[in-house]
Order: sequence, then C-alpha cells, then structure tokens
Amino acid sequence: MSKTKANRLTRVVNLIDKAPAGWRTGLLSLVFGKSVKFAGTAKVRVHQLTHERSELSIANRKKVQNHIQGVHAAAMALLAESATGFLVGMNVPDDKLPLMKSLKVDYLKRTTGGLKAVASLTPEQIHAIHTQDKGEVLVKVVVTDEAGIEPIACEMLWAWVSKQRKSA
Repeated sequence: MSKTKANRLTRVVNLIDKAPAGWRTGLLSLVFGKSVKFAGTAKVRVHQLTHERSELSIANRKKVQNHIQGVHAAAMALLAESATGFLVGMNVPDDKLPLMKSLKVDYLKRTTGGLKAVASLTPEQIHAIHTQDKGEVLVKVVVTDEAGIEPIACEMLWAWVSKQRKSA
C-alpha cells in the first residue's frame, strides 16, 4: 500500500484497535451504526476493518427478516454495500467523498441464519484510490450464510470525487 496520511476513518479504527480485543467489534459497530443510521438500525456488526479487507455481519433477527423468516433482500444488500463502502472509506483521502455508483445484487438461494460479508481491495485498487483525484473501483464482496452458502452475488461499484464542488 502507498504511504499516505491516514484519513479520519483510519484514525478512528486505529484508535479502536488499541482497545481490548473483546471490545473492538462492539466499538467498531457502534461508530459505524452512528455514522450510517440504516446499518445501525439493522445492527450490522463490524468485525474487521483494514485498508485491504472488511468483514461485517448481520444476524437473522425478527427486525430484518422477510416473510419466510430469512434475512430480507434489502438487509442482504445493505450488508454487502456496507462492507464495500467502509472498505473504500478506509482508503479515500479526507478531501474526497466515497460515493456508491452502482449496486447489482443477484439473489441465488434462500438464507440459513445470519450473514457475513467479506470485501477486499487489491493493492492496485488501493493505490488508485490514494493517488487519483477521482475514479471508480469495483469492490469484490462475498456474502455467505451460516451454512457457508453464498445466497447472493454482488457487484459494488464505488467512486470517489473531490468534496469541493467546482463552480460553474
């Protein structure tokens, strides 16, 4: 990874990483849930967040269930979007905004229990985010249920742009 100044999210994660191991998931999830209200409402849990990888989960609880007691389609998409978005957020400089450009979710199987999403970026993708003024990146994310089955296949395209709007 290129050597660049840590952004705000990275500084928060680094601070949380100094806490006792048993507290980290709870603290990461609390911070995440306060900044992304919908994810907080759904109780998305953040287990790992680095520049290269994120791991999040959602429990199959009544508030996120569909009519057949599985995790609702919107909650599945929220989990995948959150895993990729926070990963991109770990890398985007403070003077840039990460923006979801497109989201594609194919629903393949019924779910068993809760879900886990693991998103990753390559060193080349990280370098591009750190060095280009604007751009986009297709973030790999794998979502599995408690049976180890991938109930959805996702494509999450994220962009980054300057926080400063250019005047017309």
